[in-house]
Amino acid sequence: MLKKSFHLVIKHKIQSFNKIIKVDSDKSISIRSLLIGAISQNISHIKNVLESEDVMSTVNCLRKLGVKIIKKRGNLYVHGKGLGSLYAKKNTVLNFGNSGTLARLMIGILSTTPNIKLNLTGDDSLKKRSMKELIFLMSQFGASFKPSKKFNFPVKMISSKMPIGINYKAGVSAQLKSAVIFAGLNSFGKTKIFEQKKSRNHTEKMLSQNNQTLKINKKKNIIEVVGKKNLKSININVFGDPSSAAFFCALTILKKNSSLKILNVGLNQTRTGFYNLLKIHGANIRFINLRKNNNELYGDIFVKYGKLKPIISSKKYYVNSTDEYPILFIIAALTKGTSIFRGIKDLANKESNRIAEIQKILKQIGIKTKSSEDELKIFGKDSIEIRKKGILVQNLGDHRICMSSFVLAILTGVVTKIKNFETVNTSSPSFLKIMRSLGAKFEIQK
Repeated sequence: MLKKSFHLVIKHKIQSFNKIIKVDSDKSISIRSLLIGAISQNISHIKNVLESEDVMSTVNCLRKLGVKIIKKRGNLYVHGKGLGSLYAKKNTVLNFGNSGTLARLMIGILSTTPNIKLNLTGDDSLKKRSMKELIFLMSQFGASFKPSKKFNFPVKMISSKMPIGINYKAGVSAQLKSAVIFAGLNSFGKTKIFEQKKSRNHTEKMLSQNNQTLKINKKKNIIEVVGKKNLKSININVFGDPSSAAFFCALTILKKNSSLKILNVGLNQTRTGFYNLLKIHGANIRFINLRKNNNELYGDIFVKYGKLKPIISSKKYYVNSTDEYPILFIIAALTKGTSIFRGIKDLANKESNRIAEIQKILKQIGIKTKSSEDELKIFGKDSIEIRKKGILVQNLGDHRICMSSFVLAILTGVVTKIKNFETVNTSSPSFLKIMRSLGAKFEIQK
């Protein structure tokens, strides 16, 4: 997928709509299924994989590590090399693109894979994101990184010669937790993860039924990884991404006389914090046609316009709705009253500083905000004064900021230019196509 740069200009409000849509497949599950398939035995079959830039970066990295991946009729067949069998020539460069998920999970796998010496890098946005905690964790398994005390890409990684399982107290990051799980798979002994907060559990669900590799004590919140056990191949049908669906839900909630049904969306309870938070503040959201596949819950989301109360959010919701906070901020800005978001300091270390970037955007349309390191207050309005001067979104390579800005623009009618909108292709390549089907109007500037 070529990354051709373009800007987007929005000049008109969207009209009311009543539609049925499908959103892009889940990025988190797509990336994880490819990685697990690569280190499993035999051939894994992945249906409906997301064809975004982050997923294509995953495919490209795996091919550099000797993994054969074939595409047939929209499905991917991953010829697994088995645990500990990935290999690349010395000083091979792995480029993770924009994907922090891929970077952390792949480094988890490679840290305990024998005879790995690689140069690791990413795009300009990823290079700005600190990998300090990841490097610290992988160093405990015996991997080394050069230059020492450098925590941003590019770095050189040398895998552990004798990886031994560790004990890890997990925080809110599912990516770090997954990296430790992957590193533990090829380590001697057991790796124990003590979960203080429940975060995304896609990795655990994919592995828990695989040759007793994972043992989960739900009462004590302990994940035990048993190392050196071969993994079976997997067959996965990837559902719609609840994070991508959130933007269309937000639009519907805020647009009078509108309703929307989104088909076949993943509804894992660690991914529905956004929807649960909005429900308790008055949103008309229902999960219907619920069913299970591959140990994962999925179904349809039905949403209607409705008046919301100002949003009061604690860290409890942040854990299960991290990616949706930029659009939550937009909802708060267009809801009359003071909304308060707590426990959000981690947002400063995403593809951009998402707190600061949203504040810049809202300031341009006259919405006041107040922030500290771990809290943001938004003084929302239910109507926005149309100004002669339009607003400019200086996109810093953050797809969530792009999509959130787009929703704000078509709801308010404020003339808006969003730079480098191609960034959205990292997670939701169908975003503009779906928005156009709902009636959104925009201009593309190359």
